[in-house]
Amino acid sequence: MLTGSVAGGYIAQMTNLGVPYILRAIALAASFVLAFVLMRDVGFKPRRGGRLIDEMKKVLRDGVQFGLRKRPLRWLMLASIFTDGVGIYAFYAMQPYLLELYGKPQAYGVAGLAAAIVGGAQIAGGMLVPHLGRIFRRRTSVLLASVFLSTVILAAIDFLPRFWIAVVLLVLWGLLFASIMPVRQAYLNGLIPSEQRATVLSLDSMFASSGGVAVQPILGRAADVWGYPASYACSALIQALAIPFVWLARREKAESDAITDEK
Repeated sequence: MLTGSVAGGYIAQMTNLGVPYILRAIALAASFVLAFVLMRDVGFKPRRGGRLIDEMKKVLRDGVQFGLRKRPLRWLMLASIFTDGVGIYAFYAMQPYLLELYGKPQAYGVAGLAAAIVGGAQIAGGMLVPHLGRIFRRRTSVLLASVFLSTVILAAIDFLPRFWIAVVLLVLWGLLFASIMPVRQAYLNGLIPSEQRATVLSLDSMFASSGGVAVQPILGRAADVWGYPASYACSALIQALAIPFVWLARREKAESDAITDEK
C-alpha cells in the first residue's frame, strides 16, 4: 500500500488516471496466479453432499444463534454499521479533499501520499496494540476510546480546513483505525466457537458493509451540497451513534473483554 499508493499517484500525474488501473489489474492477475499455485487450506475439510438451500439455512441459523443472540456480539455488530460505513467514506473522501485544500486538483501524487500516510499510520497503530494492555484493562475500553477520539478527529477536520492540519488528523485517524481492528477481532473471536467462527465473522462483515451501503450515499450527498468539511462533520455525528452500542457491549462484561498478558 505504501509503495503502490505513492507510485500510482505520481504515475497518474505524469500520464493519466487510467494507467494506474491497468497496472493494478496486472498486479491482481499476478496475485491470483501466485495464490492459485501456492495457497493451501491447511486443516480445512469440506462437508459434501448437502443441498444448497439447506446449507444456506444452516449458515443463517448459526449466524443468528452464535452471533446475534449473544448480546456482546450483537452490540458490536450494530456499532459496526456506523463505524465502518463512516470509515470507508472518510478514507476515500480524504484524497479529493486534500487535493482541494492543496489547491492543485491535478496533483494526484498528493492523493497517493494521502493513501500511503494512512497505510503507514496503520502499520504504526498495529505496532502499538501490544502495549495497550498497559493503559487499558478491558478491550471494550480500547474500543470506546478509539471510537470517541476518531469521532472528535472527524469533527476537527470540519473546523480546521487546512492542508497540513488535515494530514496530521489523517495520521491520527489511521492510528486509531489500525489499533481498534485487532482488539475488536480478539474480542469477537473469544466469544465464537471455532466451528462457527467463519459464519459469524461473515455476518459481522455483512453488517459493516450494510453500513457502507446506507451511510456513504448520505455523506456523498452532504459533500455535494455543503462541501467536504461539512460531510466530515456529518461523519462525526453518524459515527457517534456507535458509542452507545459499544457501551452496551462493555456492560456485558464478556469473558473475552479482559486484556490478559499472554506470552
